[in-house]
Amino acid sequence: MNRFPKEAMRMLKETSRTFYIPITFLQKELKDSVASAYLIFRAIDEIEDHEEVDNDTKSTILMQVSALFEQPFDNEKYFKILGQTKDQLPEVTLRLEEWLQACPKEVLPIVTSAAQEMAFGMAKWAKENWEIQTRDDLDDYTYYVAGLVGVMLSNLWEFYGEEKTDRELAIGYGRGLQAVNILRNEQEDLDERGVSFVPDGWSRAELFDYASENLAKADEYMQSLTKKSILLFCRLPLALAHKTLKAMKEGREKITRTEVEQTVEEVQVN
Repeated sequence: MNRFPKEAMRMLKETSRTFYIPITFLQKELKDSVASAYLIFRAIDEIEDHEEVDNDTKSTILMQVSALFEQPFDNEKYFKILGQTKDQLPEVTLRLEEWLQACPKEVLPIVTSAAQEMAFGMAKWAKENWEIQTRDDLDDYTYYVAGLVGVMLSNLWEFYGEEKTDRELAIGYGRGLQAVNILRNEQEDLDERGVSFVPDGWSRAELFDYASENLAKADEYMQSLTKKSILLFCRLPLALAHKTLKAMKEGREKITRTEVEQTVEEVQVN
């Protein structure tokens, strides 16, 4: 088995506060698979999130990147698709080919299938200017950016013969984390990107309910896990999401660095 590139772990540490530590809990093949998948998704996500790229350009790029995942990856074609926007995009996006090469070959189809679906969904919502009008819209958007990641992780657990889990609960796990992010970044998204992920007519209280409902599914998902390394991996982001939701209900913007460190310790002890 090839050694997982140190560069990929460095990039992972730089780009993810929430997932770097839990990924280190996983065992070799799973660790390499999840780390490379995270970087692949992050590369796509940075295109969707970019403040200076207009929505039509985002949509066109993401739709073409989605199609690129349907065959062996062509880096030259990828850079043509990015065109001049590549000067505005971060390193993690420009090095997508490396993250794909770092992914263990046996699970690459699982990861690229999820990446293809994610890029397609993000392209669709960029074209719509993320105009989330109904709960169904919110479900659709949160599925593409997070729920399908839950499904992909479950597929990886199963591929390596570790766990078999419920697809709807896996989607709830991803959605729950995303709903907390939406709540936390609501004002910032509005100020910096002019985007609101809150359905028409919803108060913040209804968004809290939506997050709580999906985190309850995530808690149920946890009950089905038995493998310690996978339990540890899933437990930390979920514990941080629960604590962040509680902090926001108390009127705080987010949890403190100390609370994060305490949570990291707690999940490893329990």
